[in-house]
Amino acid sequence: MKNLLSVVFLSLISLSLLAQGYSVGDQARNFTLKNVDGKMVSLTDYADEEGVIVIFTCNHCPYAKAYEQRIIALDKAYASEGFPVVAINPNDPNRVPEDAFPKMQERAAEKGYTFPYLVDETQEIARTYGATKTPHVYLLATEGNGTFTVHYIGAIDDSPMDADAVDKTYLEDAIAAVKAGESPSPAETKAIGCTIKWLP
Repeated sequence: MKNLLSVVFLSLISLSLLAQGYSVGDQARNFTLKNVDGKMVSLTDYADEEGVIVIFTCNHCPYAKAYEQRIIALDKAYASEGFPVVAINPNDPNRVPEDAFPKMQERAAEKGYTFPYLVDETQEIARTYGATKTPHVYLLATEGNGTFTVHYIGAIDDSPMDADAVDKTYLEDAIAAVKAGESPSPAETKAIGCTIKWLP
């Protein structure tokens, strides 16, 4: 009986750790997800870049909408510097029809997305990262051997609903630190947004 309880206890600890997702300093595993153009995109496609700005976002969330132009601007500003944006929609489309794949395609075309907008149909990648909000940002840096390390997790900046009121540009500051070979400070902030709509 003791052995059975030990196994159950260890299993619960493992599940708890898995649910926490990545921490700063962790190595991010590869993923392959479908883009709005129907093509598959992998994290390893960016092995020659300095890093990747992974943003879990969606169509319907007011916070995601408020950040949309800033996300587009981030890709335009930093893709040429080696830090392109990769957006991922993790939401269950049965709960939020506006986040269904055809609607993602419409949104990307309408807004002129210059970056991949991927669908996480099984939500495995969102769970692996530990994403809980839309938007939720993970700044990855390449290590020169095809691996990616997490350097920043959290919010894009400190003004979710008003771009004109931004005081602290957390993500941009983190990118500048990584490019300078330094550790971002802060390396983690609280992501503010809508909760991810999980599959049942």
